[in-house]
Order: sequence, then structure tokens, then C-alpha cells
Amino acid sequence: MSQADEPFLSRWSRKKVEAREEPAPPAADEGSNAPLAPATNAEPPAPLQAIETLTTESDFKPFMGANVAPETRRAALKKLFADPHYNVHDPFEAYMGDYTKEDPIPLDMIKRLNHARSVLFEDKPPVEQVAAADPQAESKPEPLDGAAKHDA
Repeated sequence: MSQADEPFLSRWSRKKVEAREEPAPPAADEGSNAPLAPATNAEPPAPLQAIETLTTESDFKPFMGANVAPETRRAALKKLFADPHYNVHDPFEAYMGDYTKEDPIPLDMIKRLNHARSVLFEDKPPVEQVAAADPQAESKPEPLDGAAKHDA
């Protein structure tokens, strides 16, 4: 069957089946220049340094290997990032402050506010009482645009 007569998906499926049925390539000989197959007698990884003895200058690469337990890797990273060199908060991070704590007004500031209130807002009689006592003091306020001057 030619490629033009065979539908695309049928051809794709046939090629996949053929690829699965092909024998595996022979292992490379030691004398050849071909890349070496994975070693079957891989030596065990070197023992890891005790997590308690790690410092920022320690080599953390062995803890990042694929054969290291996730708990061990996590403990090593926790030890690394607990160091003050890495444990610095960004001062510009949004919402960094704890706004749930109340910030009470200091007593000294309250005393100054009370003093300012007594100075600024003396016990003056209300405007209605002043107008009733002196009838001539009552006058209509002039409009801001000066229209009252032209009416007279």
C-alpha cells in the first residue's frame, strides 16, 4: 500500500507498532566509541552530611539528587533558608505589616488634642445669641459674586 492511499492515522498507528516490535540495539562494546549504556553495578551514592552540621558554606548539591528522600531534601533546604542571610523579608512586599493589631493613640497625644480643643474652641456664645442681643449686628451676608452691589 502506498503512502498516498493510506490514511494518516492508520499509517501513524502502523509505524508505532513497527517501532515497538523492533529489537533493541545491541549494547556497546567497551572498545567502541559508542556511548556507554547505563552501568548496572552503579556504586551507591556517598553518604550525606548530617543535617545538623550544615552551614551556608556547605555543599547542598548531594541533597538535591533524585535518589534522596523528599523529607531529607526538605530538611536540608529548611536548614539552609533558616539562616539569617536568606531569611530577610522584602520591605516593599505588599501587605507585609500586620494590620490586625490595633495601634492605640498614646496618652501624651490625647492630652495635646484636649489642649488644642480648649484653645481653638473656646466657650463662645452661639451666633444666634449674639444676634438677639445686638439687632444691628445682624446683617445679610454679601454674595460672593458681588451681585448685591448692583441691585441697590
